[in-house]
Order: sequence, then structure tokens, then C-alpha cells
Amino acid sequence: MMAMWMEHLREEIINPASEDAQRKLRDFLKRQGLRIDHPIEYTMEIVDGGDIAATGSFSGSVLKCIAVDEAYKNQGLSAQIVSHLVNEEYRRGRDHLFIYTKPLNKQIFKDLGFYPIVEESFKAVLLENRWDGVRQYQQELLQESGDLVPSATIVMNCNPFTLGHLHLVEYAAAVWEKVHLFVVWEDRSIFPSAVRYRLVEEGVRHLDNVVLHKGKDYIISGATFPSYFFKNDEDAASTHISLDLKIFIQYMAPLLNIKKRYIGQEPNCVLTRRYNTIMKKLLPSTGIDVEEIPRLLREGEAISASAVRKYIRLGHMEKVKQLVPDTTYRFLLSGEAGEIIRRIRRMS
Repeated sequence: MMAMWMEHLREEIINPASEDAQRKLRDFLKRQGLRIDHPIEYTMEIVDGGDIAATGSFSGSVLKCIAVDEAYKNQGLSAQIVSHLVNEEYRRGRDHLFIYTKPLNKQIFKDLGFYPIVEESFKAVLLENRWDGVRQYQQELLQESGDLVPSATIVMNCNPFTLGHLHLVEYAAAVWEKVHLFVVWEDRSIFPSAVRYRLVEEGVRHLDNVVLHKGKDYIISGATFPSYFFKNDEDAASTHISLDLKIFIQYMAPLLNIKKRYIGQEPNCVLTRRYNTIMKKLLPSTGIDVEEIPRLLREGEAISASAVRKYIRLGHMEKVKQLVPDTTYRFLLSGEAGEIIRRIRRMS
């Protein structure tokens, strides 16, 4: 009887442009106590006639919105969904994958080959499909770091690297024997990650006590903090912030002997201000001090990467020159920056 019943189930790929399919998906997830976690790149459903029995989605390397209707539990549909999504991710060249889920579902995904990284009580748990993924990253950090003296850290996106960024790094480097500088590695900014990293590397070359690291999958990435790149869901953002900071607290700070984290004041971005606020509450309770540094001003305007991009878009390169180190400015004048400049100027 069960085999005959299961024969009625079939897999379907959802057309993201179909309003009716999206409405049905929203309604199904709502009945399961979930909601669509935007952005969604790919969605599959297991359907029984016209009804959804189970569904799963992904965006980038993160599997999400995985749910099975109560009437179809214990039929192996979770495994079928995850297997389908993983195969599609592999087909797209992605083999390091992550899952967000509720803590009560953690064992389901552990049984499917995922390993917990960090958990926010009663809200979410982040798992990955490599048992030693975060440990491999820790080994990379150790190889880059040299002696593990008491240190400070800064995390930056640098889109692009400005005099404001440099001011913050020089401020920390003047106080601490070593500063660990993490560059956000997610490639979702106007300036590609490799370019941002290189501009930071060239801009801080005169500071011998600054150790540069790539944030990769564990520092403000699409896996640990997707809301950073899609700033549209306050509840999700707060959970993602806590998870991202807990990864730092659990895996990076003790490993590198980090005692202080420096941040710049954020006058424009609401999400970054919330991140800083939660950080100032969470980190000191674990023995890590947080110091917020006022933004560097130029002619009364806060120096920021967004201001640099604005002046590039307007064609005011003389203004840009006042906001960035010489190394960044030389890059912006080079042929290599041509496509980046054109993309910025096409933006409204």
C-alpha cells in the first residue's frame, strides 16, 4: 500500500516567475511555521496531485526553506529533497554547502550528512556538509598568523578600500602588537573579492603588525550572514547577526588570542548599526572588548565606500581622490578598473 501511495508523488521544479507557484509555496511554508527566506535561486517540490507534500530551495551555497507536510512525515522525503538540492548544487560547481534550520530539526540533517557549526537557541542552527570545514579554515588562519600574541581584530568589506578604512586599521595597529584584519570574501559587491583584498593588502602594506585574512565562508558570508547582502528582513537579520558573531566567538577569537574588536561608526546603514549594537552586547560577555571609532570626515562628510561609489557614478574623480589611499586611486584610474567604473556609472 505504501509503495502504491508513494507512486503518486512526483518532483517538480518551480518557475520563479510564476506568481501562482510562489503563492502556493508561501502558503505551504506558512502552514509548516516557515516563510520564504529570500533570496531564492532554485526551488523544487514533491507534489501529490496538485498539493505540495514537501519542498526545498537554495540560494548560492545555502539550502533553505526545507519542509515536509505532517501527513507525509517519516516517508524519506527530507532525504529526497536534500539529495536533489545537493545534486543540483554540485551540478552548478558548488560542493561546500550549508543549511539553516530550526534546532528541533537538527538531527534530521545530521543524519543526512550535515554537521552543526553554531546554534542560536530556539531560533536557528547552521550546519555544513564538511565535518572539518571550519577546522580547515582555522588551520589556514594559524598558518597566516605567526605568533599568537594578545591581538585585536577588524572585519571589513572595503567596497572599495578608503581612507576611513585605513584610519581604523592604523588606529588599532598603533595600540596592539598584532591586528587581524578580515576581508569579507563573499563576491556580491561591485568590487570583486579578489580586488577588494588586493586594495586592502596594498593599502596596509606599511603596517607590519597587521595580518590579513580572507573571511571566506565563516565571516559575514552568504552562509553565516545572508541578510548582510539582502537587507530586507529584520527578524532574520538579528538571528543571522547572532550566528555570525557566535562563529567568531567560538572559532576565531580563542584561536587567534583576540581580545578586542574595532568597528567604525555607521551613519547610513541600519543593518550595520544593528550588527554593531548586538556585537557590543554579546562580545564583552565573552571577554572581548569592542571599541567603536568615529568616522573620519572630509569637508564635513563621513568618508565611506558608498560616498566613493557615488562620486565615481557622478564622474567626480577629484572628490574620489580625497577619500581613498593613493593605492586605491591608482587602481581606479587603471584599465583594470574600467568595467567596475562602467558598472557603477550605469547604476541609478
